[in-house]
Amino acid sequence: MHGSLSQAKALAEGIKAGASAYTDVDIAVLPAFVHLNLVRDHLHHSPVMWGAQNLYPGTQGAFTGEVSGAMLKDLGCRYVLAGHSERRAILGEDLRLVAAKFKAAVEAGLKPVLCVGETREQREGGDTENVVGEQLESVIRFAGVEAFRQAVIAYEPVWAIGTGLTATPEQAQAVHAFIREKMAQNNVDIAKTICILYGGSMKPENAAALLAMPDIDGGLIGGASLDAASFLAICAAASREAAAAKAN
Repeated sequence: MHGSLSQAKALAEGIKAGASAYTDVDIAVLPAFVHLNLVRDHLHHSPVMWGAQNLYPGTQGAFTGEVSGAMLKDLGCRYVLAGHSERRAILGEDLRLVAAKFKAAVEAGLKPVLCVGETREQREGGDTENVVGEQLESVIRFAGVEAFRQAVIAYEPVWAIGTGLTATPEQAQAVHAFIREKMAQNNVDIAKTICILYGGSMKPENAAALLAMPDIDGGLIGGASLDAASFLAICAAASREAAAAKAN
């Protein structure tokens, strides 16, 4: 929940201007609802895709203030977040509601980005795998594992977001590997191909080290996405890693 129309326009134009140099990676932005039309118009004829930060798990009806997946699809959205830690913690979204939003996104033809992650207390209590595993399993039970063929997973350690604490590449990799293994227990093919993003304060200074980890496929960018130069620097790191992986 940042910015004005003029700031959204400048940010979209700045990202569009530099994104054409990184066509070997997927780039998407997820603006606030009120900026979606403007951002869409400025990103046309660019490699940058767009999506939304939330949706309501219904197709239409008397749900004042809500936005459906069909509405987002009609705007040309490709992606939508489901289960972001702030919506779980601040707005009280439970496992069932997150799963319903994930399923609604898939049924609307959108790619849900399912966010999972643990708090500091849960990590210090040794509950990381239990928490992340249940967040994944609740969606698999509700929507079915096949729905993940058109989905993305983002691991966001809540304790590393805006706290001054930082997950090391090795800590992040360990949870990403666990997520992939958890998916493999349900479907090996999906586990091999699904994109798993890291969302714990990725920035230009740590992007290369994080993206070099074998199970970290990209980033869900928070604060660094509010500055075009910082965001594009992360895109550059992803592009270099993609080129290195291709060379190997």
